[in-house]
Amino acid sequence: MKAAISKLNCAARIGLIICFNAISNAGAQPGGSIEVNEDAIAFAYQLIQKGRLIADRKGAWREHKPSPDMENEFIRAHGFAEYAKWHLAVDERYAVNTKSRYKFPYGDFKNVHRCGLLAVKSRAREHGYNEIEDVATKLLQMIESARPRRQNPLISRFARRLLEG
Repeated sequence: MKAAISKLNCAARIGLIICFNAISNAGAQPGGSIEVNEDAIAFAYQLIQKGRLIADRKGAWREHKPSPDMENEFIRAHGFAEYAKWHLAVDERYAVNTKSRYKFPYGDFKNVHRCGLLAVKSRAREHGYNEIEDVATKLLQMIESARPRRQNPLISRFARRLLEG
């Protein structure tokens, strides 16, 4: 009798663990606790308008993204409110003054990086965060329109000839 009760007790505990795990996984699904960080979007727009951007190549984010030590130093110097501005999303499951709360970094605490936004867009699409993907796309479009275009040398020569008469 004791063995049967012990097995039943064990099965009930396993069932509870499975239920709690399913509940916590459901909370981590897209659209759950991760929200777009409106302050970060406004900040990124300002930086791009001021020309504080690096129009680098795709895949460069591994080299350019701030290291954990750089993040810690930035937080010590400027606080979590400033740190939050460099992340396009906030995970409401975590406390305000924790690095875990802030998701989808896009810059190096000085400039917006094109490669960072490309990484955000890719990860957001992969995990089903459509709003964050859309924000990254709009910021990338803004960078593309702000980038100086190389002039065609033939057109430049033609324009010079017209001006010279």
